[in-house]
Amino acid sequence: MATAAASVTVDLATCPICLEMFDNPKSLPCRHAFCLKCLQGHFKGKCLGNEVPCPICRKDFKIPSEGLEGLRHHFLVQRLKVESGAEIDEVSCEVCMEESQEGCDHIPTAIAYVCVDCNQKLCERCRKSHRRWKGGAHQVKPLEVEVDQALIQPEECSCDMHKNKLVELYCLDCGENICLVCFAIKHRYHNIHEIPEVADDLRLRIDDDSKKVQSAINVVREQSEQARQKVADFRSKTENMKSKVRAVGEEVKRAVDSQINDVLMELQSVTSESAKQAESVQEAYQLAIVFMESFHAYSRELLDKGGPSDITRAACELHDRATELLDDDVIADKYRPPHVTFTPVDITQVKRLNLIGGVTTDNQPGWSHDIYWIKVFLFCNLYKER
Repeated sequence: MATAAASVTVDLATCPICLEMFDNPKSLPCRHAFCLKCLQGHFKGKCLGNEVPCPICRKDFKIPSEGLEGLRHHFLVQRLKVESGAEIDEVSCEVCMEESQEGCDHIPTAIAYVCVDCNQKLCERCRKSHRRWKGGAHQVKPLEVEVDQALIQPEECSCDMHKNKLVELYCLDCGENICLVCFAIKHRYHNIHEIPEVADDLRLRIDDDSKKVQSAINVVREQSEQARQKVADFRSKTENMKSKVRAVGEEVKRAVDSQINDVLMELQSVTSESAKQAESVQEAYQLAIVFMESFHAYSRELLDKGGPSDITRAACELHDRATELLDDDVIADKYRPPHVTFTPVDITQVKRLNLIGGVTTDNQPGWSHDIYWIKVFLFCNLYKER
């Protein structure tokens, strides 16, 4: 328990800039604490009165007219630093250390310290003597006090302006702990009350604020969880929509492919019929050529080798055959391919068509844009081989 408390105390007593134990901790108006030297390095080059942001929360504050040294000393952090050091390391009794200079060889370990009157760390023997002063017992606290218990104890500390004076009063007008000297010099006509009296009221206010902040934390966490769930649901819904879009797109592709196949089959049918017609014409041409070549060969053979009687015998028959061949107008049956044209659809018109469908997005509370339409178009390359 003590180890855990010491760990928490050390964390709280660590400067967020240098990550070391606080050295002269200063408090910003946002209540974040830093070492004075770290603030001086962080705001190097800034002038008095400049508005600068807190290194953690980025809330702006004004550099005091007396410089960063004029920022409030963070006594709570300073106390945590002292307690964390006392929890970790053994400390010698300060009274016995002074006596050791006068011949005392053994210096006992401090187990308690006087927090108000002497501000000294004491051993058991010195602690008892401090509780028996003629002027009244001093207030002595054990060094092993738990951190959370120490935080709720009323703290009396030195005045910012008068280091040798303890703060006893609280100025409601200025919101400051002050000593009697400060009251006499600067706060005589202000609304002044004793610190314990004001602390009771402020403790209630802090407790109320803390509860409100905790309630706000719960609300934000609930909203955060709801937002995460809504995001998950929305993503699931959009994924389902994507699947539907792809399915519709595939259906459109199949419809387009079917139309492509129909057109191609029609072209194939026309091509086949035309080929049959061309083949028939070619056969007629080839047959006529065979007949005429046969007649020409026979007639030439007769003229070259036949005698007069052979010529007279075949002349009439050959003439009739020649007349028949010449009268048969074979070339009249010419091949005439059909006139086929293809008129593609107007692609610009296709692009204007909503071939898939539309996604409607309603403007939900908290959205920063108006109602809008998202139209998804699928452009199919009708003539590209898949």
